[in-house]
This record gives sequence, structure tokens and C-alpha cells, in this order.
Amino acid sequence: MKKYLCELVGTAVLVLFGCGSAAIAGKALGTLGIALAFGLSIVAMAYVIGNVSGCHVNPAVSLAMFMNKKMSGKDFVFYVIAQVIGAICGIGILYGIMMNSNLDVAVQGLGANGFGEASTVGINMMGAILVEVILTFVFIYTILGVTSDDNKSAVAGIVIGLTLTFVHIMGIPLTGTSVNPARSLAPAIFLGGTALKQVWVFIVAPFIGSALAALTYRVLNTEKSK
Repeated sequence: MKKYLCELVGTAVLVLFGCGSAAIAGKALGTLGIALAFGLSIVAMAYVIGNVSGCHVNPAVSLAMFMNKKMSGKDFVFYVIAQVIGAICGIGILYGIMMNSNLDVAVQGLGANGFGEASTVGINMMGAILVEVILTFVFIYTILGVTSDDNKSAVAGIVIGLTLTFVHIMGIPLTGTSVNPARSLAPAIFLGGTALKQVWVFIVAPFIGSALAALTYRVLNTEKSK
């Protein structure tokens, strides 16, 4: 239960501060500032809950760990449930903050992902799928590499956080950067409309990218037992 609660709390923190930075101070922070908010959230949580749950805080990460036999099917299911609940809690807190201020949720948004008119550069649906698959692949592949070696455990949180930052730098103008189905689902539920209609892309594409990363890691980075 501690593992699941840690995943809930960690995901809530990631979503609150990542999506919150985009919604509340996006214009002031710019792409780099928002990217750092997501990355630093991961760094912080990695060193707090990493030794308990592994700090997945992302269903796509959990899928890769499950595929590479680093967690059980039961844990995978409960991790994803905890992550989704945590993301909803994070957005719920953000929504409450914004509703009790002069900020307009309809105008500011909640850091939702999108394509077409919901994209800064107007990327279409196929482009959004391609971007999310690639960004998630890079992110998950890095996680699998840095967490597989105990000698890298001291810097794993920093490496993962920086990787999340740099995929956001490219992805924010394109799709808002998901690479995390729970992070995308929560704001879409609260906003409804276009965000909710498009959210399937930001659930399916990260899972595809994660699966490809897990398979690639297994083929290229895992030595065959003699």
C-alpha cells in the first residue's frame, strides 16, 4: 500500500507543479520554464519516494517496467490506478487554486495536451501521435538505462528529470508534451470539450512509445544469459 500511496502523491506533485506552471505562469515562464517545472518535480519526487515505489508517477513508465519483468502484473494495475487518481488530485488542487483567484480556467487552461487548433504550431493528429511516440520512447529508454545499473542510482533522479525537461522543450510547442497518460487524462476530464475528445492520442501514443522503448532495450541492452 505504501508503494501505491507514494505513486499517488508523486503523480499529484508532478501534475500540480508541471501543469500548474503551464496554466498559471506559462507566458512568463516560457517553454524552458515549464519544461523545468516538470523536470524538477521528477527530481524532487525521485529522491523522496524512489526508494519506496521507484517513482514511476507515469503509467508509461510502469508499462515498460512490467514488460521488462521489473514489476508484477498486480503492481502494474495498482500503480496505474494510483497514478491516475494522483493526477486527478493534482489537477483538482490546481483547479481549486485557480477558481479562488482572478485566473480564468477557460482562458488559462489546465496544462492540457492537444493538436490542431489546440497546438501552438497547429500540428495535426498524425503528427501529434508521431511526436508523442518519439518523445516517450526517448524518455522511457533513458529511464530503463539509468535504473538498470546500481552504480548510477545516485544520479538516476537527476538524469530522469533532465531527460523529462529536454523532451518537454521540444514537445511543448507541438503538443504540450504528454509522455504520461495520467498527466494528460486529468486536465482533459476537468476541461472537457476538445481536450477530452483529443486525449485518446495522449494515452495511446505514450503507451506505444513505452512499449517500443522496452522492446528496444531488451534487444539492444540486455545480454543473453549463457
